[in-house]
Amino acid sequence: MNIDNKPLVYVVEDSLSSGALYCSQLKKAGFDTQHFVDGYSALVAIKEKMPAVLVQDVCLPDISGLEVLKYVNNQDTSAKVIIITSNSSIDVAVDAMRLGGYDFIEKPFTSERLTTSVGNAVKQQHQDIKTIAVEPEATSLERMNFIGESLSMHTVFRLLESAARSKASVFVTGESGTGKEVCALGLHQASAREQGPFIAINCAAIPAELFESEFFGHVKGAFSGALTDRKGAVEVANGGTLFLDEICEMQLNLQAKLLRFLQTGTFCKVGSNDLQQSDVRIVCATNRNPAEEVGEGRFREDLYYRLNVIPVMLPPLRERGDDILLLANHILQSKTAENNKQFTDFSADVKHTFMQYDWPGNIRELQNVIENIVVIYDGQTVQPNMLPSNFGHSIVSHSNSHPVNNHGIQPNQTTTNTTAKSSTHTIASQQPSPHNIVQLWIVEKNAIEAAIGQCDGNIPLAAAYLGISASTIYRKMKSWTES
Repeated sequence: MNIDNKPLVYVVEDSLSSGALYCSQLKKAGFDTQHFVDGYSALVAIKEKMPAVLVQDVCLPDISGLEVLKYVNNQDTSAKVIIITSNSSIDVAVDAMRLGGYDFIEKPFTSERLTTSVGNAVKQQHQDIKTIAVEPEATSLERMNFIGESLSMHTVFRLLESAARSKASVFVTGESGTGKEVCALGLHQASAREQGPFIAINCAAIPAELFESEFFGHVKGAFSGALTDRKGAVEVANGGTLFLDEICEMQLNLQAKLLRFLQTGTFCKVGSNDLQQSDVRIVCATNRNPAEEVGEGRFREDLYYRLNVIPVMLPPLRERGDDILLLANHILQSKTAENNKQFTDFSADVKHTFMQYDWPGNIRELQNVIENIVVIYDGQTVQPNMLPSNFGHSIVSHSNSHPVNNHGIQPNQTTTNTTAKSSTHTIASQQPSPHNIVQLWIVEKNAIEAAIGQCDGNIPLAAAYLGISASTIYRKMKSWTES
């Protein structure tokens, strides 16, 4: 802060005219500014005095803007860094957000966009330096139950909070069930378009012959069955956000029409030549690898680059560590309240099973498992015998070991140890003879059946204790019946 109590803002921009313009706009908004044309000059000034906010072009003539950002964030008292970017440098801007940047602004931008971003950064800076501890207000994404404390999710949150302040298209990728629509909705509600509509389209669920009508609408008589005029998703979403799920399922001819709309902001209803305009923010998602789809010729390259301005990759549940239990507890509370039950927690065995399971269906599968338990059973603690009978059919264990997780939960080794000792004792007590050697598959069968018995018939739990996947057990059981 300056002595006149105006927030100090450093502008790092190699263009003299652009830098002067930004400084002028910020001074009119009540900020004190200094302009630097290269990164080294800015670093010298930062060493002498740390500003409240640093507004910098990501592409500087001498050093990378990321190097300036890293230096600022390594100081005891750091400025909020706002990145100025163009379409050609958007990837670098995304990297900057991952490194701790506060916001990014796409060229060209209005003075209002600049001053608003700087003003919000100053407010955040004031909150960060308060000495009195207060409970932080939940972010928009947190209010949307977009939950996670893992490092991978913190990166996603930071990126989405910044993306929400822009109009750029967002491309969300991730496995099925990772929460891509929740992500899109949270992005919408955290944006300036919050009061506008949020329209979601599943591109895989609409027949190709009806897609254009669903997307752009149609007029009466456009085709057989078109008895009235109908608005399409593009028109309905005007002023809001249009979420295109499973975008890679869209046929190539329809991709061309979507690209034309993105380029012009105009469209025609099916059966009409009248041009209409619509202002929508596009968020799309897929569980495929879009770059591979482009390489295979199934997705237009020009459309991909148009949509993939801000890429967001949602990690699968198995890679989110203790987020599994965090989400499980949240879902349990929600489903318990919905069904007027009394569940409050999971047993240690269930927690261990959840942590060892790979969750191929991700959060959606976790929700289904917990809802099944809450609806069918009563009690306060979820026990292993309450797990659905079909739970774990697609299990692939994280590892064959039993590490202690952050909650100190460790599997009970009684079953496996007892079985192993029993088998060893049996073999050792017999007289040495090839005829006394028990075939390996029989030893394995006895061990597995004993574990299942100890777990009251719960195969996924037995698999977790044995250090194998439930699918392995099911496969071996099938082979036993066939032999």
